[in-house]
Amino acid sequence: MQTNVQTVWNNCLKTIRESVGEQGFSTWFTPIKPLRLENKVLTIQVPSQFFYEYLEEHYVRVLRYALDKELGSDHRLEYSVVIDKGNAQHKPYTINLPNKVLTANGLNQGNGRARNYSLNSPFDLPEIELANQRSYLNPAYTFDSFIEGDCNRLARSAGLAVAQKPGVTVFNPLMLYGGVGLGKTHLAQAIGNEIKSGINDKFILYISSEKFANQFYEAIKSHKIQDFSNFFLQVDVLILDDVQFFEGKEKTQEIFFHIFNHLHQSGKQIIMTSDRSPRDLTGLMDRLVSRFKWGLTADLQQPDLETRMAIIERKMQAEGITIPSNVIEYLAYSVDTNIRELEGVLISMIANASLIKRDIDLELAKQTLKNIVHDIDTEVGVDFIQKKISDHFNVTIDELKDKTRKKDIVIARQVAMYFSKEYTNLSLKSIGYHFGGRDHSTVIHAVQAIEDMCDTDSVFKRKIEELRKQLKMKVA
Repeated sequence: MQTNVQTVWNNCLKTIRESVGEQGFSTWFTPIKPLRLENKVLTIQVPSQFFYEYLEEHYVRVLRYALDKELGSDHRLEYSVVIDKGNAQHKPYTINLPNKVLTANGLNQGNGRARNYSLNSPFDLPEIELANQRSYLNPAYTFDSFIEGDCNRLARSAGLAVAQKPGVTVFNPLMLYGGVGLGKTHLAQAIGNEIKSGINDKFILYISSEKFANQFYEAIKSHKIQDFSNFFLQVDVLILDDVQFFEGKEKTQEIFFHIFNHLHQSGKQIIMTSDRSPRDLTGLMDRLVSRFKWGLTADLQQPDLETRMAIIERKMQAEGITIPSNVIEYLAYSVDTNIRELEGVLISMIANASLIKRDIDLELAKQTLKNIVHDIDTEVGVDFIQKKISDHFNVTIDELKDKTRKKDIVIARQVAMYFSKEYTNLSLKSIGYHFGGRDHSTVIHAVQAIEDMCDTDSVFKRKIEELRKQLKMKVA
C-alpha cells in the first residue's frame, strides 16, 4: 500500500507541476508527504495549519484535477496537519481534516466520514444519530425571556438573525462580549434554543471554554486527539462561552484554531462570548483573534434604568408576584451594576417576604438592599448617609429630599450627595433619584460645590473630614 500511495502521489505531482510552475511547486507541493490511500481516500500530510489553508484557497482545483486523473471522480482527499512537532520526550501529534467535496450544485459538503460522540464521554461510544446529541442548552434561556434595551439591542438583533439563518449571515462568527452578569450566556444559549426549535436536524453544542480545554487535555493524555477533533468537526452550531479562558493555553488555542477554520469554511455557525472585546484579549494568538473579528462583535452594556425596570417586572410576573411600582422604581435605581446582581436582590426579597409572611413593599425592599447590596461591596448605603447627615446638620431626611432652597438644607443635601458619590456604586442618576428625583447634573453640581467649599473654608473642610471618619467607621 505504501508503494501504491507513493506512486499515485508521484503521478499527481507530475500533473500539478505542469499547472503551477516551479516556484509554486517547490514552495507548496515539495513539502507534502503522502501517508495512505484507502478506498480512494488519499491522505497527505502538510506541515502546518497555514499550509493547509493556503492549499485549500489557492490550489484545491489543481489538486482535484490531478486526483481525478489518477483515482477517478469519486475520490476523496484528506489532510493530516501537524499540530505539534513534538520533542525528544513527546511524540509529534497531528490531526486529520477531510476536504470538502464540490458537488454538482456547487455546495460544499463534508465527506460524511466523521463519527459521532457524546460530550460526557466523547471518545468511546458507538455511532448515534445527530438528533440524539445533547446540546447542553438551558431551556430557560430564550429570546422571550431576554429583555431588550439600548444596552443590548444590537447583540439581540444579530443573535436573532443568526438563529433564523445559522451559518448563512455575515455574522459568523458572532462574538458577544461584556462584563459579568450582563446576559452574554443567556443570549448565546437563546440563539441555540431558537435554532433547535426550528431546525431539528442541526447538531447544536454549547460548551464553556474551560470544559473544552479540560477535555482537550484528557484527549492528549489518552492519545485520542483525533477523536476529540472529529467530535467538534461534526457540530453545526458551536457556542463557546468565556473564550478568554483560552489565554495562555497555546495548544488549546491551536486545536481550536483548527476546528474554527474547518467549521467556518464548512458554513457552520460559531458563537462565542467573552468578558472583553477581541482587541483587548491578551495571551491569545494573533491569528486566532483576527478570526474572531471576521463576523460581528457586539457588546452588552450595563442595563439602563428602563431595562432594569422591565427586568424586575418580568421576573416578578414569572414568579406570579405583583409588586408596587414604587418598589420597582426603587430597586431599579438602587441596583445599576448588572442583571445577575439585580436578580439576586429579587430572589432575596421574595424569600424574605415568604419567610416573614408579609407583602413586598418599599420598606422590605430597603431592608433587602441593606443585607444584600452591602455584602457585594456597596460599602455604605444612601439611606445610612442621609441619616448620618440629617443628624449632623439637624435636618430631617424628608427635607434632604424636598425642593426647599433654604441654605442650611441645601448644604446638608449637597454633603449627602457628595458622600453618596464617594461611598456607593450608584450612578449619578440613581443618586439623584434618592434625593427627590433630581437629575445627574444636580449631583455633579453638589459634588463640585462641596469640593469648592473645602478649598476655601478650613472649618467646613474639618467638618467634612470628621463626617468622613464616621462613615469610614461604618465601612470598617
